[in-house]
Amino acid sequence: MSLLDSIDTPTNLRNLAERDLQNVADELRDFILESVSTTGGHFAPSLGTVELTVALHYVFDTPRDRLVWDVGHQSYSHKILTGRKRGMATLRKIGGMAGFPSRDESPYDTFVGGHAGTSVSAAVGMALGLRNRDAHVVAIIGDGALSAGMAYEALNHAGACKELPLTIILNDNGMSISPAVGALNEHLQSLTRDGREARDIEVSDSAGAPILPFENAQSSTLFEDLGLDYSGPIDGHNIAELIAALRAARNLKRPHVLHIVTQKGRGYRRAELDPITYHGPGPFKLDTGVVASTGAKRTYSQVFGQWLCDTAKDDERVIGITPAMREGSQLVEFEKQFPERYIDVGIAEQHAVTVAGGLAVEGMRPVVAIYSTFLQRGYDQLIHDIALQNLPVLFAVDRAGIAGSDGATHLGAFDIAALRCVPNMVVMTPSDEKECYQMLNTGLAYSGPCAVRYPRASGTSGASEKIARTTETLPIGRGVVRRVSVKRDGLRVALVAFGPLLSVAMDVAQEIDATVVNMRFVKPLDEDLLLTVAKGHDIIVTLEEAMIAGGAGSACAECIAAEGLPVRVLRLGLPDEFVLHGDRTKLLAMCGLDAAGIAESIRVFAQRDEVVDTA
Repeated sequence: MSLLDSIDTPTNLRNLAERDLQNVADELRDFILESVSTTGGHFAPSLGTVELTVALHYVFDTPRDRLVWDVGHQSYSHKILTGRKRGMATLRKIGGMAGFPSRDESPYDTFVGGHAGTSVSAAVGMALGLRNRDAHVVAIIGDGALSAGMAYEALNHAGACKELPLTIILNDNGMSISPAVGALNEHLQSLTRDGREARDIEVSDSAGAPILPFENAQSSTLFEDLGLDYSGPIDGHNIAELIAALRAARNLKRPHVLHIVTQKGRGYRRAELDPITYHGPGPFKLDTGVVASTGAKRTYSQVFGQWLCDTAKDDERVIGITPAMREGSQLVEFEKQFPERYIDVGIAEQHAVTVAGGLAVEGMRPVVAIYSTFLQRGYDQLIHDIALQNLPVLFAVDRAGIAGSDGATHLGAFDIAALRCVPNMVVMTPSDEKECYQMLNTGLAYSGPCAVRYPRASGTSGASEKIARTTETLPIGRGVVRRVSVKRDGLRVALVAFGPLLSVAMDVAQEIDATVVNMRFVKPLDEDLLLTVAKGHDIIVTLEEAMIAGGAGSACAECIAAEGLPVRVLRLGLPDEFVLHGDRTKLLAMCGLDAAGIAESIRVFAQRDEVVDTA
C-alpha cells in the first residue's frame, strides 16, 4: 500500500515521520499527473504546490487552523490530502468535484476561491474572528494574484494588526497565467536574488528553537514597510525548509509574510518549459503532451483576437488592454504584432477599466478584453470613470453566460442586468461569428462606452476559417426579423433571441412555426421592432444566456407593459442560482435552454392563464 493511499485526512499525514513526507509528495505529484491529464484541469499550478501543501497540512492542525487558497486552482493536492482522492476522477464534471475550493464540498475548504486577490482579506477576517481561540490562519497567495489591488488593501489592514495569528505565504513562481508583470514582480525578483546571495542561516538557533529562514538577511521589503514581518525567500520544494519555516510562523502571534519560490509545472518537463500551455489544459496523454487541434471551429474569442489585429493595422489609436488574461482573451497575436499598443496590467481589473478611461480622454480607442466574471470587479470604475464621462471605451466581454468546467465562480450571467441600467452604455449580443466582428466594428466606431458580450464557445456557423475582413457596422439599436410565422389560427408565438441562442430559436421555430427576431442590442432596445412583433403575436418568448432577473427579457417585458399590450411574455434564461461546473452544452440543456427545453417551456406556458417565468 502506498503512503498516499493511507492518507484519508491530514491527521494520517501528521502521524507519519518527517522523513516520509518527500515520498508522500512524490506519490501525490504522480497521482496528479495521471489524474488531471485524464480529466483536464489546472495542471501546472497544482504541480507547483505539492511540497507546500504537504508541509502545510503536516505543520498546521487543519481544519482547526484555516488554510485560505487564493484563486484555488493550485489546490488539487489539498483536495487529495483531505479525503477527496477518489473524487478527482469527477473533477469539474456535472455532479463532480469543483476545480476550486468549495465550502459545500469539505470543511477543509474554508473559503471559496475562484477570483484572485481575495485570500488575504478573507484570512484577516478569519484571524480577527479566531483571536484568543488558539487557531492560526494561513493565506496562500501567488505573485500574480498579489498584483490585485484588493491584496494591498488587505496587507495595509494586516500590517496595522499587531497581534493576529496570521501567516501570508507568498508563492512566487513568476507567473499568473502569462509571465507576471509590473514593478511588484521586479521587487520580488530582487528579493529572490538577494536571498540567494545572502549568508546561509541555520533554521534553528543555538538553543535549538526554530527561527525564520533568512530573517533580517536583507534590506527593508515592501511588506516590512507595511508593518508586516517578512522572511524568505526559501525553496518551496524543500520540505525540510518549509516545515521549519512554517513551525516558526505558527508560533508567531503577529502577521507575517513567508516568501517561498516554486516552479509552476514542477515534475512534468513539458509543463516546466511551457507553463502557459499547461496552466489549464483539457485531457491529454502524458507521453506526447498537449497536441494542438487542427480544423477546429473558430471560437468567439478567436474572432475577437483576429478583429483586434485587423483593426489595429488600420487605426493607430487602437490599444488592447487585458487584466492578465492574454491567452484566454486571444491577445497573444496582438501583443506580437503591436507590442507598443498591448497593455497587461496584471490581475487588476479596476485599474484596467480606469486606465482605459485615461487613454480615451487623450484620443486613443482602448479595447478592454475582459471576462464577464471579472468585469464585475471593475463595475464601479465602469460607471464612475467611463460611463459618467461618456468615454469611448469598448469592452470585449468574454465568457458571458455559463462558465463550463470553471463553474460558479466564473459564471458570466450578471453582465446584462448590470450593464443595461448604466446610462450611456450600448450593450450588444452577437448571434454568430460574423455578427460578432460587425459588432466590434460598431463599438469601436461609437462615440461612447460599448460592450460586446459573447460566450466561451465556438461560433454557431461552425466555420474554422478566419472571418473575412470588413469595416461594416450595424445600426445602433436595431434588430432584425429572421423568420416569420405563417400560422393563421391558434396561438402565434414569437421568439425574441439575444446572442447565440438565436440558432436554437430557429430550430424551435421550425418545429412550432414561430416568428424569430434577432434583437442584437440589449441597449438601446429596438422598441419599435419589439412592439410591432408583440402586436401581431399572442406570446413573446425572450431567450438569453444570462440571469432572467433584470436581464434582456426584463427589458422587453418592461417595454411591452409600458404600452399596455395584452401579449403574454415568457422570459427564458439562466435560473436564479449559481450554475455549477460541467459540460457547457449539457448545462444549457439542464437550464432548459436547448431546443427541447425551450419547446417544452412554451408548451407549458401556453396552457396557463397566468403570466409566469420559467428558467
